Amino acid sequence: MRIAVVDPGSGNLASVLRALDRAAADAGIPIAAAVTRDAAEAAAADRLILPGQGAFAACMRGLAALPGMVETLEQRVAAGTPLLGICVGMQIMAERGLEHGVTPGLGWIQGEMAPMTPRDPDGAPLPLPQMGWNTLEFPAGGHPLLAGIRPGEHAYFVHSYALSGYRPDQVLATTEYGGPVVAIVGRGNVAGTQFHVEKSAAVGLRILANFLRWTP
Repeated sequence: MRIAVVDPGSGNLASVLRALDRAAADAGIPIAAAVTRDAAEAAAADRLILPGQGAFAACMRGLAALPGMVETLEQRVAAGTPLLGICVGMQIMAERGLEHGVTPGLGWIQGEMAPMTPRDPDGAPLPLPQMGWNTLEFPAGGHPLLAGIRPGEHAYFVHSYALSGYRPDQVLATTEYGGPVVAIVGRGNVAGTQFHVEKSAAVGLRILANFLRWTP
């Protein structure tokens, strides 16, 4: 199984590769995973991973700067290739981002990435970015990416923007930070995690292994 980890220029790719190789080994799934900035390599992959760090606009600019990459991703998604977005890679799957102005996204998931305004029960602002281990909440027996994970288990988040204006049926899991925050999205053969699966220990490895098994 060929896995293309698309590099939009935002870093953190080595840790994604390490986590992916570990998840595949633990699950007994042989893979050939590589970081790429080449649209032809993405077109030939069996599965795609789109990581991202930093700002929405910078990640979209980086992706658009790779010749033919956006078009190739659109074609592969339309053809049913499984794709997983991670952190800002999940964010740019939305229709737009509101960080440093309005930036169009890939439009695979309804909604926009808007600034968070979390408050504690007394109304005091909570620190941003939301950073650290937070629980995942989802219906038992939910999406295949969550197989083997129990509601209430933890994942590692670092972000100051969250999906708003979403379709409820495209939200696979939420977390709590001054109110509900979208943690995992999905539609058809695409899914994305607001948290860093590669930094989320056993939960992250399980999600990656589930992604390798996923047949949408």
